[in-house]
Amino acid sequence: MIPLAFDYARPDTLDDAIALLAEKGEDASVLAGGHSLIPVMKVRLGAPEFLIDIGRLPELSYIRVEGDELAVGAATKHRDVVDSAEVAKEVPLLGAVARTVGDPQIRARGTLGGTVAHADPAADLPAALLALDATVVLQGPRGRRTVPIGEFYTGVFTTVREPDELIVEIRIPRCGDKGWAYEKFTRRSNDWAIVAVAVSDDRIGLVNMGSTSLRATATEQALKDGKSVAEAAALAAEGAEPPADTHGSVAYRTHLVQVLTRRALETARGQG
Repeated sequence: MIPLAFDYARPDTLDDAIALLAEKGEDASVLAGGHSLIPVMKVRLGAPEFLIDIGRLPELSYIRVEGDELAVGAATKHRDVVDSAEVAKEVPLLGAVARTVGDPQIRARGTLGGTVAHADPAADLPAALLALDATVVLQGPRGRRTVPIGEFYTGVFTTVREPDELIVEIRIPRCGDKGWAYEKFTRRSNDWAIVAVAVSDDRIGLVNMGSTSLRATATEQALKDGKSVAEAAALAAEGAEPPADTHGSVAYRTHLVQVLTRRALETARGQG
């Protein structure tokens, strides 16, 4: 299908983008890489009247070490995350997960901030950011605020971001010496995950196990209590509400998340 008509602007600065967003409000959508927004518009699940293109703002594309954290600009491409020496050294899980996103063409256009903002529970990177204890930095007319990634998502495709705010940065604690792993189960290469599990140390993020990306809190607590990896992994689905669709039933996803969690934990602990 063809999207409905819309107006378009490509501001030159971040301040200009925020001013436009404040002016247009809920009638506007933000365009970065476009790999989430454009398909939604083509099938008319979304019909913004105004697009604000921030994909070429140099202020939002960077990767740099700042104290105990790695700061990644919201418009940073997946490809740049994959290729970054800083990411490989400081938060290797992030680069490994970014490498599984789509295909090379998608990674060359899609952005980290766009993936976070889209809030798809089947997306890879939000679960990895949960495991990494990341923080989302938002900016609007009232200034900047930070939101822990675990408090950012409120439901399918919904977040705490206000209509006049932009995601401008993702901040991730440096953890290069900790064990990590990512287990992703798909029907075919490049598909969305049926289930996936991201592990950083003993923090565990789950993909496609509910209406948002989730932490496997029961498994994490079991590990703290001294349970074995196998015993803890068996609790991975507790508190989750996996969907049932053509790719798998609730029972199938429940079993799959237990298997993948055990594998990911074994891999992460084997790096120690």
